[in-house]
Amino acid sequence: MNGEDLREALRREMADAASPPPLSTAAALDAGRRARSRRRTAWACAGSAAVVLAVAGLAAVGTPKGDVYQPAGGPQAIPNPSASDTKKPWPAGPDGQPQEDRTARAGSKYDQGIRLLDEVVSVVPAGYTAPEDPANQPADQRTLRTHQAQFEDTVNGVDLWSYLTSVAVAQGQGTGRVVVEVHDAGNQLPTEPCALARQFWGMQGECQVEAVGAAKVGVVVRPGDDDRLDQWAAYRHPDGVVVFVAQSTKLDETRPELTELPFSVPQLAALAVDERFHLR
Repeated sequence: MNGEDLREALRREMADAASPPPLSTAAALDAGRRARSRRRTAWACAGSAAVVLAVAGLAAVGTPKGDVYQPAGGPQAIPNPSASDTKKPWPAGPDGQPQEDRTARAGSKYDQGIRLLDEVVSVVPAGYTAPEDPANQPADQRTLRTHQAQFEDTVNGVDLWSYLTSVAVAQGQGTGRVVVEVHDAGNQLPTEPCALARQFWGMQGECQVEAVGAAKVGVVVRPGDDDRLDQWAAYRHPDGVVVFVAQSTKLDETRPELTELPFSVPQLAALAVDERFHLR
């Protein structure tokens, strides 16, 4: 076969091949409309899903592309402006400005804490001393005398406070401590003597009711698993002021313990009723 014969054979093959269907303008437009409709439907579904997920508080939203949007940190609650804007500040200090935290560092409440400290030192029994902190007190040692006035809550529009004092009590080589805590009238602590006693620092133990005149005092004579203190008494005055008085043979792990507790159980109960701790 020469070149001319080859060209003729190719022309016959092309002539015999099936021709493609003619281009239809109407068909092309119809296909385009269907594609656009599919895209609109997909976006509408995605928008509805996003609304449903937002209302339900879910964290992930799918897009038509198959991507997933997930806010950082998981589902986010919508803040309530009224809740944050109306948060009650700490009580005002003597300068008229709100305190930095619950603890009073000046003013009448602070002075009540100092008064309580002085009263506790005054009841240390004979044969014991109440040592003061040295000027060069090591930072890792428990302070020997502490006092604190702390804001607790506002009840019926009245600010309620508590006052706490811890005093080291020494005899010979041993050092223990006496702790007194007083809560303002209006507090929500229990009334029953032993239920009240078991509220002190959340500690439990074997409790008995001691009579001091007409007063009934709850005294935990033996602690449970929590041995921060050895014994404590609790009394609610008729006006609602609550007094806790506690004692321990141990001050901390760095000092030897006392050989015995400073007060007997009746003496501890009597201190809870003592007017010197009845702060108003």
